[in-house]
Amino acid sequence: MKMKDSLYFEKKTIIAMINIYCESVHGGKVLCDECRKLKEYAVQRIDRCNFGAGKPACKKCPVHCYCPKSRDEIRKVMRFSGLSMLYKHPVLAILHLLKEKKTTQKSIKLTS
Repeated sequence: MKMKDSLYFEKKTIIAMINIYCESVHGGKVLCDECRKLKEYAVQRIDRCNFGAGKPACKKCPVHCYCPKSRDEIRKVMRFSGLSMLYKHPVLAILHLLKEKKTTQKSIKLTS
C-alpha cells in the first residue's frame, strides 16, 4: 500500500465504522444527524492531519487533533464496530490493524 493511499483507506475505515455503529445503535440505514456530523468531523481531521500520508494510527498518535467530546465518541464507535469490521469489511479491518501494529513497532524502535 502506498502512503498516499493510506489516508484513503483510513477515511473508508472510519466511515464504515460509523455506518456500522449508527445502523446498530440508532437503527437506520441512513446516518442520523449526530453520526453524519461525526463522520464529517473525522474525515476533516484526517484531511488536516499534521503528519499527512505518514500519519500513525490515531490511537498511537502523539498529537490528539479531535476535541475531547468527539474523541470520546470516536472511541465508542471504534470499540462497538471493531469486531463487526472483521466480518463486514475484512480488508479495511486488517489494513487498520496492520497500520496500528506498524505504528507500535516504530514507537518501540524510537524509545529503544
